Amino acid sequence: MMDALSVVSQLRDLASEPQNREVIVQDQGCLPGLVLFLDHKNPEVLLSTLQTLRYLAELPPNIPTMKNELGMMVSLENLVGRDGLSVDITALAQEVFDILSAPAKPVPRTPERERRKKSQFFINSTQKKAKSVTLHIKGLDSIDQRSLCEEALLKVRGVISFTFQMASKRCTIRIRSDLPTESLASAIAATKVLSAQQVLKNEAGEEVFVPLNPSGEEVQKNAALPDYLPEEEESPEKEVDRAISRTTSKEDSSGSWLNAAAGFLTKTFYW
Repeated sequence: MMDALSVVSQLRDLASEPQNREVIVQDQGCLPGLVLFLDHKNPEVLLSTLQTLRYLAELPPNIPTMKNELGMMVSLENLVGRDGLSVDITALAQEVFDILSAPAKPVPRTPERERRKKSQFFINSTQKKAKSVTLHIKGLDSIDQRSLCEEALLKVRGVISFTFQMASKRCTIRIRSDLPTESLASAIAATKVLSAQQVLKNEAGEEVFVPLNPSGEEVQKNAALPDYLPEEEESPEKEVDRAISRTTSKEDSSGSWLNAAAGFLTKTFYW
């Protein structure tokens, strides 16, 4: 089971990547979790939390949302005045407080800034392409099993995001193009209670289940949660082009890696 330090360290690693900052702040679980971590007794958790907030505050549109998050400013102020903390923690808490407190400054739209914005837009398109795989997961019968599956998938290096369709026991997973589908089967099989088959369409357009043999090799694991990649990065390949990517209903769409990360935050609120 993940502890508070590993969760906030993963979130900090995600926040260090500029393309993730808006997504993290907009997620309903991450900011409240970070505010709660500002009251943690472990100095390492405090420092990692403040580093995460500092990264997130580098994106100006995030600042109003962060400032208005319940308990954020009070918790930062309390940290600045708390005795027994290292200079690093106190100074960083003061820095984040000052950034969030500063009056918003309108950013002039200069030609140079517009060029930079355009170049940033194209940065994402140069990253590794992704593909979608749809799995039918035997044993996916409850929220407990879904959490088990989420934890297994989050550990696989190369998994970008995933969405569950609980009614049909399916999971649509976006992965890097160089990740073998068998690695997903191995990670899911390692739960001891779940197993996976790939959902494809045959030549007649009918859905078929293709057995996946878990690879004997050890699955490469993430040291941190995977980088966020935008949805339009999907890269159809011949084999994967036949995989079914279904649109999920609202109640079943909570399976993305970020929501799973927020779920981990929630589980560690009460240490």
